[in-house]
Amino acid sequence: MKVLLIGSGGREHALAWKLAQSPLLTALYAASGNPGISECATLVALDIEDHEAVAAFCSDNGVSFVVVGPEAPLVAGMADVLRSKGIDVFGPSAAAAQLEGSKGFTKDLCAKYDIPTGAYQRFTDAVAAKTYVREQGAPIVIKADGLAAGKGVTVAMTLDEALAAIDDCFDGAFGAAGAEVVVEAFLDGEEASFFCLCDGVNALPLASAQDHKRVGDGDTGPNTGGMGAYSPAPVMTPDMVERTMKEIIEPTIRGMAADGHAFQGVLFAGLMITAKGPELIEYNVRFGDPECQVLMMRLESDLLPILHAAAVGRLDKVTAEWRDAPALTVVMASKGYPGGYEKNTPILSLPTNGAATKVFHAGTALKDGQLVATGGRVLNVTAVAPTVAEAQKAAYAAVDAVAWDNGFCRRDIGWRAVAREQA
Repeated sequence: MKVLLIGSGGREHALAWKLAQSPLLTALYAASGNPGISECATLVALDIEDHEAVAAFCSDNGVSFVVVGPEAPLVAGMADVLRSKGIDVFGPSAAAAQLEGSKGFTKDLCAKYDIPTGAYQRFTDAVAAKTYVREQGAPIVIKADGLAAGKGVTVAMTLDEALAAIDDCFDGAFGAAGAEVVVEAFLDGEEASFFCLCDGVNALPLASAQDHKRVGDGDTGPNTGGMGAYSPAPVMTPDMVERTMKEIIEPTIRGMAADGHAFQGVLFAGLMITAKGPELIEYNVRFGDPECQVLMMRLESDLLPILHAAAVGRLDKVTAEWRDAPALTVVMASKGYPGGYEKNTPILSLPTNGAATKVFHAGTALKDGQLVATGGRVLNVTAVAPTVAEAQKAAYAAVDAVAWDNGFCRRDIGWRAVAREQA
């Protein structure tokens, strides 16, 4: 099978690395890729916003299956264009991708189908939103409705913080994504990420992970796209997974189908495990980044037939086998992130990849033969070990072997799971 992978980040490097191991694969292309992805795929210069050009490339090169990594092409309808031309696609239609493209859409779906989530209201007017916030009090959560690269959510612990977040949205801090604001109740508990493949009817549970959103040690500082993750999340016990499937995932799949936009792809449920059980914070319609990196390190099964089964309605014919050993990834970012940062700083050397450690490239490029950092989040240093504490130790040993003066990372990724192991 010839496959085209869309995307250029750490998530896509992890997907490319895993797909390249499939005996079913005859060729793997990536657009636009990165230097890490180039080690396991042929990079092609495609404008991924031009869906017709992507379809033409597939036709010209005998590509029968496209795996879409990031959310923006899905929300923009790439899967619809490719499917209309007979090309199998891993990823939802534009209508189904509203689960990530509009937080209000998802909250309305939850209300309609009795899916547990925080109470909410939607607003297109700052005055009304502020009035509601003053009535509810803090803590409270303010979300830009649309795609904001993981930065449109403010967990406001004070009233002033909530009012400022509303101003940010309506003043254009997140562009068109902030034209509507969702204000929702603060949920108290422990966060977890849960991943499940869907083919429109069937669901295949994958695995859980726990992300570290804030930039600083001890979960301090501003939110980011994610500074590290580990899998599995201990809070996602077998009972909690069963409840998540029954109370959240399965009603979502049924509801989306009943509403005329059956979901095919990966459902990434951001959960809060509260005293009442699992509650949905939000959905994403693609693999998490950096959660995908730890999932791919733990997945024992061939990834390609599993993703293809989701694309063609045959998920009930496949299974996913996982390593028991946990995986942990540390994000190395450019100094200054998530604010302004210097680009094109040299990365002089990386540690050698081994069977249990791997450096995934996120925001990197080659300039005159030199590897440079081009993004905010740049490298994902990942390790698998018998315990989270050992995976943490191995990942940080590899981090310390990276020669990049402008890089930084959190030094406490996995702290909750390590504390549990030591309790």
